[in-house]
Amino acid sequence: MPEVARREALASARQLLIRSGPTAVTLKAVGDEIGVTHANLIHHFGSAAGLQSALMESMVRDLTDALGAAVEQLRSNPGAPRALVDAVFDAFDQGGAGRLAAWIALSGDLQHLEPVRAAVRDLVDAICETFAAEGEQTHHRVTSAVLFIALYAFGDAVIGAPLRDMLDREDDAGRKIVARLLPTFLF
Repeated sequence: MPEVARREALASARQLLIRSGPTAVTLKAVGDEIGVTHANLIHHFGSAAGLQSALMESMVRDLTDALGAAVEQLRSNPGAPRALVDAVFDAFDQGGAGRLAAWIALSGDLQHLEPVRAAVRDLVDAICETFAAEGEQTHHRVTSAVLFIALYAFGDAVIGAPLRDMLDREDDAGRKIVARLLPTFLF
């Protein structure tokens, strides 16, 4: 399968995951969306599991890139907690990383998250550099802040929309809460 067609299949699979969850990511559904046969996708991905694995690799790479961009943004503008929050929330929500993380966690195949480890460490290091003058507890406070942002962004991506609707809250309510509370972890 030419690389363009492979990217098209992965883009379709991502949209199916975001729109309808992991059970929607089938060879037939992807083939129907991009106009190729089920057999064509099997030939190039090997199986549904091969397609799903390629999708996970692609999405993990995108999450790693998004975290890297957040690190660079923080290094160039350390006074912007909302920008950092938005970058992480966007990766989990619009980028599909929240649904991907849920899928990986529920499957129990956590090895797919291993490439994210370095990006998370880079984010912690960048925040630590920004607040290095704050004392010995910097690393502990920063890892707490990153845990808080990531867990909240994950939860917001997976269940935030219906929960906000139940509570009659605006779309960015979670982001506002995290941005407002984030400085309490760092100072």
